[in-house]
Amino acid sequence: MATISDIARHARVSKATISRVLNNKPDVAPETVERVRAAIAELGYVPSAQAVSLAKGHASCIGLLVPTLVWPVILDILRGVTEAVVDSGYGLMMYSMTSSEESIRLLMTQAVRAKQIDGLVVLVPPGMLDYVEDLHRQGLPTVLIDDRGYDATFPAVTTDNIGGGYAATRHLLERGYRRIAYINGNQEFGCSQDRFEGYVQALRDAGIEPDDALIYEGNFTEERGEIGMQLLLDRGVALDAVFCANDQMAFGAMKVLRRAGKRIPQDVAVVGYDDIYAAAYTTPSLTTIRQPFYEMGQTAVSLLLEYLGDRLEEPSSVSLPTTLTVRESS
Repeated sequence: MATISDIARHARVSKATISRVLNNKPDVAPETVERVRAAIAELGYVPSAQAVSLAKGHASCIGLLVPTLVWPVILDILRGVTEAVVDSGYGLMMYSMTSSEESIRLLMTQAVRAKQIDGLVVLVPPGMLDYVEDLHRQGLPTVLIDDRGYDATFPAVTTDNIGGGYAATRHLLERGYRRIAYINGNQEFGCSQDRFEGYVQALRDAGIEPDDALIYEGNFTEERGEIGMQLLLDRGVALDAVFCANDQMAFGAMKVLRRAGKRIPQDVAVVGYDDIYAAAYTTPSLTTIRQPFYEMGQTAVSLLLEYLGDRLEEPSSVSLPTTLTVRESS
């Protein structure tokens, strides 16, 4: 395969001139351009993506860092990201946290140093936020897709978790439920704190003081939803509804209620959070708060493209609204 040196010798010009022709620089004589292009065609030279990136000073490629691909909402986010990138003129390079954090850090560092990506859209798994913030401080334009409520120092696309928690609880109150239990997620995440705040605020707006006996701290897994629901039943406190901070915990809660002979929603109504694909296919189908994951992916790419398009200032973070999807469980 021909090299740039071969083309330079054949066209009787310097390698620097070859680079200027490849990048359509205006300071090359037309006859020289013609000679170089003829040599490229004759020898069959194809410039490498890395060579073009180095010559241009940018890669025309966006990086996407994601956690494991089995995360329930990842496909919606990926669809939003890829569809937003398609007509942008940029390529997309995805890095998945299927290996160790250290290997991903090394891989990302190498990609940035080699100018393989111009910017980064990231869904940060726990333990990586500090590293991504370092990349951003070093000059890599970065946008976070944040459904966990991180306190990032760079632009992020978030959702209204307080409003979502409020809407879920208010929906149950409007249906006449008054003893509404709550199964929360990990307390280290801002989204858990915000959804709980929305729950408390809705109760107090209805003149109901939250009851600690109706509250359980889970961890966003179906197993903890089961454990939390069983504990609530074992306490023997009166309850007529349960709001879970994500759909997986709601699935676990529904399993326990069915085993206990409770009818959903006649005896105990259930509301989840996220509106993952499976929520529409449970028995009964799950009422839940929809997070706009597809739109989050699209918006993150739009913010990054704004910044890459010679925008003088970083874009501001954006918070997207959540919506209530009412189904049979309530």
